[in-house]
Amino acid sequence: MLVIQNEIDDPVALAGQWISEVGVDIEVIHAYRGETVPAALPAQYSGVITMGGYMGANDDTEFSWLIAERSLVKDLVANDIPFFGICLGGQLLATAVDGKVVPTPVPEIGVVSFRVTADAAQDAVFGKLAGKEVIAAAWHKDYITDLPDEAVVLAGNDACPVQAFRIGQNVYGVQFHPEIDSEIFSSWAATDDELAKLNHTIDQACQQVATAEAELIKTWKPAFQAWAQLVKDQQAKAL
Repeated sequence: MLVIQNEIDDPVALAGQWISEVGVDIEVIHAYRGETVPAALPAQYSGVITMGGYMGANDDTEFSWLIAERSLVKDLVANDIPFFGICLGGQLLATAVDGKVVPTPVPEIGVVSFRVTADAAQDAVFGKLAGKEVIAAAWHKDYITDLPDEAVVLAGNDACPVQAFRIGQNVYGVQFHPEIDSEIFSSWAATDDELAKLNHTIDQACQQVATAEAELIKTWKPAFQAWAQLVKDQQAKAL
């Protein structure tokens, strides 16, 4: 499967390890370095993850590869090929299906809590979390406000009603960062000026993530590996 990495500081990280453990090979395209993002999925791949980034989902002029990335996402949606969009990646999925992404009134930075919908009970990735309050690491200043009718919202909270959603059976977008550990989060914290709005400091946000790290992994590793199984199922269809 392909990973589209949009900035140097947000690699596939833990998610890559979890996916590899179930026998899915990963190839990374470093879009921020100028490596070419395909506008449609090459035949040898059976799934795609697009990572986060400091740019906005609509910043096509400054970050021109987002045009190809959105085209790739549209191709995946049209063919219901397994996709997982993380933060910016989830926002790109929203814009690819004519949803809307705008600046959030209050950013979410640190550990956030949200509820997975009871309707997610039959979902392949979120089913085991259905109806539960869960936590995740988050760092976003934009959020999704509108999605098409065919989108299924899987999780949300008051600050961000769309924390996770699905299109078709295999295409997912999330606003949070299930893939990061406390080390990656701390590397982001050195450059941000939004924390004052949340009444906490960089040190507090970093400590939140470090303290919650074991629970975060326990929650999101099974979900990511369930998604990786969709990639394996897609590969089997192609054989």
